[in-house]
Amino acid sequence: MKTISSRTAALAAMAASFMTLAAALADDAPRLTAVPVDEKAGYLKLGELPNGLALLPPPPAMTSPAEAFDQDVARAALALQGTDRFKLAALDANLNFPEAAGAFSCALGAPITTIDTPTLYRLLQRVMSDASNSTAASKKKYRHARPFMLDGEPTCQPSEEEELRRNGSYPSGHSSIGWAWAEVLAEIAPDRLDKILERGRAFGESRIVCNVHWASDVVGGRTIAVATVVRLHAEPEFLADVQAAKKELDAVRVKNLPPQRDCKFEDRALKQTRWLTP
Repeated sequence: MKTISSRTAALAAMAASFMTLAAALADDAPRLTAVPVDEKAGYLKLGELPNGLALLPPPPAMTSPAEAFDQDVARAALALQGTDRFKLAALDANLNFPEAAGAFSCALGAPITTIDTPTLYRLLQRVMSDASNSTAASKKKYRHARPFMLDGEPTCQPSEEEELRRNGSYPSGHSSIGWAWAEVLAEIAPDRLDKILERGRAFGESRIVCNVHWASDVVGGRTIAVATVVRLHAEPEFLADVQAAKKELDAVRVKNLPPQRDCKFEDRALKQTRWLTP
């Protein structure tokens, strides 16, 4: 496990090219997603969230095969910097609405806006809160160091790097959010299932491309997302919003409204890399 408190000696033994870690991770909940740790923001109360500590193993141990795989994937992803895939990863990093609402519009084949699909728009915001909050306990416990803290290479979020240093990487909150969105959207539009789930996978893998998460972080985030969405199906309000969102989407399709993103760019970017994670 790559924690800040024990990295200097371990890194010196592993590779002279790694940077030593300069700051300790704070014992607080993740903040970078701009999702408040507030039970009123999502569908679930904090006590109803999945227990990530029970669902996930610890992050890969130093010198383990899993840790070596993380390092290999991270090194390979550095070659994508400056490409369209890197630019898409930077777009995926932004979880602020209304920008984030468009992340799956191409996969869905329709716009997601407050005007065209207000229930779906709010549904994604609330699911984001629950999926993000579900990663908080594990992030706080493991305080896992991020790739850019070790390799010294750029990220797609330079203005956020100081905050990222204080925020544990395992599991990935963005990956949890993206996969939770994908699961819910695939339920709303099952005819677009393959495209939506492919986009959900890529959304999480954008964190690897950004040089801010390891492959194991992304896989862990997907696990948390699955548990979160399963739990959400016990909430009548969530189920009612899913049904209302289906009707909104049907109305949008009748109007033949286009997605709000540049789908040609997105398709081109996604073709530059696939399967960064198991």
